[in-house]
Amino acid sequence: MGSCLSGNRTKRAIPYSELASTSRNDGLVTRRNSKRKGSSSPSNDSGREMSLHRVPGRMFLNGSTDHASLFTRQGKKGVNQDAMIVWENFGSKEDTLFCGVFDGHGPFGHMVSKKVRDSLPLKLSAQWELDETKKEGLSDASSISPGHQVSPPMLVYKDSGTSHCGLSRQGSYNDVYVMLKESFLKAFKVMDKELKLHPQIDCYTSGTTAVALVKQGRNLIIGNVGDSRAVLGTRDKFDSIIAVQLTVDLKPNLPREAERIRLCKGRVFALQNEPETFRVWLPNSNSPGLAMARAFGDFCLKDFGLIAVPDVSYHPLTEKDEFVVLATDGVWNALSNEEVVAIVASSPRSSAARVLVDSATRAWRFKYPTAKVDDCAVVCLYLDSSKSAPVTAKGQGLLTNDMDTQ
Repeated sequence: MGSCLSGNRTKRAIPYSELASTSRNDGLVTRRNSKRKGSSSPSNDSGREMSLHRVPGRMFLNGSTDHASLFTRQGKKGVNQDAMIVWENFGSKEDTLFCGVFDGHGPFGHMVSKKVRDSLPLKLSAQWELDETKKEGLSDASSISPGHQVSPPMLVYKDSGTSHCGLSRQGSYNDVYVMLKESFLKAFKVMDKELKLHPQIDCYTSGTTAVALVKQGRNLIIGNVGDSRAVLGTRDKFDSIIAVQLTVDLKPNLPREAERIRLCKGRVFALQNEPETFRVWLPNSNSPGLAMARAFGDFCLKDFGLIAVPDVSYHPLTEKDEFVVLATDGVWNALSNEEVVAIVASSPRSSAARVLVDSATRAWRFKYPTAKVDDCAVVCLYLDSSKSAPVTAKGQGLLTNDMDTQ
């Protein structure tokens, strides 16, 4: 938010496989009798939302599980436009988990962020399953031409550019990363197309960020659009907790982003009263002033350099890696990576996300005393659940308000 200027427990729990099989008319798998591709109706959306809220292992409300702590709070700018999700046993796969945070902006940003929260995991899972099926159909993996090789994945570190992970740490990344990278790219593309065709959500000047993570075994694959962020809490050689930034904030002033936008006739500049905030503008109009170079929605800018193609990265986990924090910019604008990791490391697992949001809110009021506090959404994903406390989830699976307005 601020990035652009202009449940019932008594109901039957629906298995993931049943839900996923009913969601494949979203552009990934087409039913013979489906309606126009991309079409939707209020009753269909409502039914799917009701079904999603009853899926075991899917959590989108404030609370915690063995693996994660979640918390979102409305700021002082209006309706809460942030959303979050943790989905355990993702895609009915053991030791596989999906989590993400989404920061909406524009008049209907709250609707866009929650739509992406609900639909993107389904599209990713369906595409992943489809890609796996195609791979299994290949008689010999060695028959793939060298031209289809994927370069080693990028690891992102704070203030140190990017580097390729060492071969000793890559392990079997070709089996996991290469397939999931393609699944991420395809799912994000289909998600953005669905938003463009959605009859109930006006995404012309509204959109959302997304930082989405899949953990399978000791592999992390992250897809990112916008300026929400993923940061790893890990131990250095002295056993001290340190922060490692896993994603790049995709701001318009990054050289590769600015070049693409300008080649597409979009404009990038900062206003005089906020010289550090670069925004994307239409060629002949000082609007909408979007403070990111990639986003879902915002179709007024899609012909002028804004894209929804995710920056996909890979991180092989080690025994020193303890947790990952996904958060919207309401947190990162107030706290540094190091402060966030220190707060989470010193907090009880069951309440770590809430403690972090509390800290960010206090820091925001001190750092920006004349500005309205932004919405915040946090997912703290713990990489070793054996040390975690009992589940204390608040309202998991209930159709209740998913924001705390304190």
